[in-house]
Amino acid sequence: MPTFDVVSESDAIEVRNAVDQANKEIANRFDFKGSDARIEQKERELTAYADDDFKLGQVRDVLVAKCAKRNVDVRFLDYGPVQKIGGDKVKQVINVRHGVSSDHAKRIVRLVKDSKLKVQASIQGDSVRVSGAKRDDLQAAIALLKKEIADVPLSFTNFRD
Repeated sequence: MPTFDVVSESDAIEVRNAVDQANKEIANRFDFKGSDARIEQKERELTAYADDDFKLGQVRDVLVAKCAKRNVDVRFLDYGPVQKIGGDKVKQVINVRHGVSSDHAKRIVRLVKDSKLKVQASIQGDSVRVSGAKRDDLQAAIALLKKEIADVPLSFTNFRD
């Protein structure tokens, strides 16, 4: 029975490269001279530091530009609240999404079931497995999901006949 998996995973190496390039640009830019602006990475959590809110916005812009250049979808970045740290300095935690959340997985399953296609969808951990009798039905399900779900970067892996 043909199947495929719906996943939402960013390329961790490309994210690290984007962070490294962003830190290089921040170190070399004239408007950041003498400031403590930087981005630190721990696994799937980025922390942006800056002297004030304006510079924090500039750091985020540099990060987004470098992610776009490295073909990392910026919808993977989930911005937390801006926190004040010692003095005038601020920081912001940016989580890199990994896996399909349970709410989005339920939405995908409901969308597939309501589409009247002859496929079944089931939640398996942080991915959704879609199976059907015909390959054409699965390709129609992929097209439906690409069209209907735009707020989460989805990829379709493990396509088997």
